[in-house]
Amino acid sequence: MEQDGRPRGNRAGGASGASALGATDAQAVEALARGGLVILPTETVYGLAADAGNAAAVVAIFEAKGRPRFNPLIAHVADAVEAEAIAVFDARARALAEAFWPGPLTIVAPVRDRNRVCDLARAGLDSVAVRVPGHLRARGVISAFGKPVVAPSANRSGRPSPTTFADALEETGFAAADAVDGGPCAVGVESTVVSVLDGRVALLRPGSVTRADIEAVVGPLERGGEGHRSPGRAAVHYAPDAPVRINAMAAGEGEILLGFGPGVGALRWSLSPTGDLREAAANLFRMLREADRETPAGIAVSPVPGHGLGEAINDRLKRAAGFVG
Repeated sequence: MEQDGRPRGNRAGGASGASALGATDAQAVEALARGGLVILPTETVYGLAADAGNAAAVVAIFEAKGRPRFNPLIAHVADAVEAEAIAVFDARARALAEAFWPGPLTIVAPVRDRNRVCDLARAGLDSVAVRVPGHLRARGVISAFGKPVVAPSANRSGRPSPTTFADALEETGFAAADAVDGGPCAVGVESTVVSVLDGRVALLRPGSVTRADIEAVVGPLERGGEGHRSPGRAAVHYAPDAPVRINAMAAGEGEILLGFGPGVGALRWSLSPTGDLREAAANLFRMLREADRETPAGIAVSPVPGHGLGEAINDRLKRAAGFVG
């Protein structure tokens, strides 16, 4: 399975075969065409997908997730040509697309076609968030469908995002007309989001395409940015039921410690025994879920370095803990 999650030249693919709900890719396309919801794998996390232009289908996503209506959704398309059919790209947006697509980068740009991504999906904004996923099977379904697909993470709003097919079914399988099993997600955290608006490029949400990766293509990023144009920016987000405590040196009474690095905590609960940030990102949401199933008094998480991919990991942990740093 070609799923390495690399930010450049990503060609991540999914496992073949029917899902537990008996879905084939063709059946998933048919379900989308009927206005149904489909659990769809990507290289980042599993998504709950629907026709981006079908307001009723988008409403069904919000209802299934319990998601705030003001939170915009990302339109997933098969290629950069389709992206420019719905968004207005300048030279820097095109440079980013060329460098990182297919892959885990979302570009927020002025909307071109308001019908193909409905107002509700865009949260009424004059911009649209768009990406070309790196998962081959996801792109195959989207290409066969022939329209943009919104696919927010297939979790109930505020919960850890699902990175396995089983977790996606547990979270929102009740609402899905079909589901595609693409194997474990290679990246494990949601896509990086950058805005390219009014000649300025700003990082709205960190991810596996790092700040340094982006600046190598377009130069220094603007500080700040309009965070409301990006999904996943709520102060409390990605949270399990148990309270999360970050930058913990040890577990408190009744807590499970998610360690990071050599000799920190129990091996079962280590995000990465070797201190590898990509391994930690891939394990993060799965381990939060597994620890939560043990009904601990809390989940403590060891310090994770903030450089590179660590910026995205710490962003998710801060939101899981209930604050934005």
